[in-house]
Amino acid sequence: MIDTKKIYIALLHYPVYNKQGEVIASAITNLDLHDLARLCATYGLGGYYVVQPLELQRKLAEKLLWHWREGPGSGYNWTRKEAFERVKVVADLEMVKERVKEKSKSPAKLVATSAKKLGRQISYKQMKNLMDADRGQSWLIIFGTGWGLTREFLEKEVDYVLEPIRGRDEYNHLSVRTAVGIILDRLLGVDREAD
Repeated sequence: MIDTKKIYIALLHYPVYNKQGEVIASAITNLDLHDLARLCATYGLGGYYVVQPLELQRKLAEKLLWHWREGPGSGYNWTRKEAFERVKVVADLEMVKERVKEKSKSPAKLVATSAKKLGRQISYKQMKNLMDADRGQSWLIIFGTGWGLTREFLEKEVDYVLEPIRGRDEYNHLSVRTAVGIILDRLLGVDREAD
């Protein structure tokens, strides 16, 4: 069985595209903080990193996290407090890689996601088999914001890129919250047919 404590997620706000195809740093959204923290807790992951190069955006996220972890919200909603304990806000991906390495005692394999069909992508079944076969390995699954991670990032910075989520129609622009939920369940969900 896959050790979910050795699996981490990162939500990158840079380098991502805007709808004009320009490389930008996107804004942090309240819903992404909340919903991805809950997913991280539900699947028992090692942590959730919000990667944001803009200092004012990081301060905004930290203020929200403080409200639910230590401030008035901590007594109001214990489940949210528990989920937010796993969230860290950092300036760049190198910081995430270092923290994961410290926690896991080894460098993480980097797994990126994309809604676009690219040349080298791995299926969910293949990824799940890799994770299951090497239980001592730590894994960092990277999600993009805006209109997705840049092609250069996907080609040069990661070990694997997961295949896109495909629905029944041509429309392909899920919220990152929905995509993270689907992907984590495909990789880590309980196999109900085996029960």
